[in-house]
Amino acid sequence: MPILKANNSSIKKAAEIIKNGGIVAFPTETVYGLGADAFNPKAIAKIFQAKGRPSDNPLIVHLRTSQDLKLVARNIPQIAHQLIEKFWPGPLTLILKKKKIIPNIVSGGLNTVAVRMPDNKIALELIKKVGSPLAAPSANISGRPSGTDAKTVFEDFGNTIDLILNDGKTKIGVESTILDLTITPPAILRQGGVTIEEIRKNIPNVLIADSSLPTKGGTPKAPGMKYRHYAPKAPLVLTNNISEYLKTCSEKRVGILATQENIKHFTNIKKNIISMGSRKNLKQCAQNLFACLRKFDKLDVKLIICEAFPKSGLGAAIMERLEKAEKK
Repeated sequence: MPILKANNSSIKKAAEIIKNGGIVAFPTETVYGLGADAFNPKAIAKIFQAKGRPSDNPLIVHLRTSQDLKLVARNIPQIAHQLIEKFWPGPLTLILKKKKIIPNIVSGGLNTVAVRMPDNKIALELIKKVGSPLAAPSANISGRPSGTDAKTVFEDFGNTIDLILNDGKTKIGVESTILDLTITPPAILRQGGVTIEEIRKNIPNVLIADSSLPTKGGTPKAPGMKYRHYAPKAPLVLTNNISEYLKTCSEKRVGILATQENIKHFTNIKKNIISMGSRKNLKQCAQNLFACLRKFDKLDVKLIICEAFPKSGLGAAIMERLEKAEKK
C-alpha cells in the first residue's frame, strides 16, 4: 500500500479507489481520516474491519459543501444553518436526523447521522472527485491515539488499506467537536477543535454530554462516547502534580508527559520525558498530543504520568482525550 504525496494525480487515484469500493486514508485539519463512499455499505465494512472498530460506533460523514447536507440529513433546524455559516468548513460535526440513503452501518443503526465539512483542500478535492460524501473515522487502529501524519497511519495499517494521501502533519491534532442538534437543548457529545465557549455564543444553554447518556440499544450517538480511546500501550494516569505522584510511584519504567514549563522540574530524574508544547499555547499542545502519546510506545515504558490541563477552551478537548486514554 503506497503512501503518495497529495497532489492532483494522487487525489485522482485515491478517488478511483474509493469509487471502486476501496478505502483511503486522507488528511483533514483535525486528524487523518480513513474514508470510503458513504453510500457503499460493503466499502464501509472494510473500514470497520481494518480498524477493528465495534459495529455500534457510528462514523462521521464528510461533505464537500454545506449544500450537500440535504443529501444526507432531514428536518434540519435553523440553528444548524447558523452554525454552518460560522464554523464550516471546520472542526464541528453536527448530529442530525438522517435520510434513508445513509446505510445503517454508517449510523450504527440509529436514525441520526454525524456530518461535517473538513477545512482541508485535499479532503475537499477528494470528496469532489469521488462525487459522493465520504464516511470516515480517524485513521488509526480502534482505541489507539489518532493518526496526525501519514507515517503514523502506515504504522497502524501497513498494507491493510489501499492508499494513504500524505499532506504532512495535521493543523489541529484533535478530532472535531460533535454537537447533537436532535435533542433539546442541544448537547456537545465530544469536545474538539471548536470550543464550548464558541458554541455558547450561538447556543447559550448547550449541554455537555458524557458516555453515560442513554442511547438506543446501548449504541452511542457519536464516536468516542462508549469505548476506551486515544490510548497508548502503557497505562496512563493524570495528575495536577507530577512530582508528588512520583514520590509514591513504585514503577521504575515511567514516562512523563508534560508541558514545556514543567519539564525543567524533572531534568534530574532518569525518566523518559516528553514535552507536548507550551502551556501558554494549547493549540500547540493539542497538535502534538497524539504523536507524543505514541512516542511512549517506542520507549517501552510501563506507566505514563501526564500533566492535567484546565477544562476550558482547547484544554477541555485535550483533557477529554487524556481521560479517555486513562480509562480502564
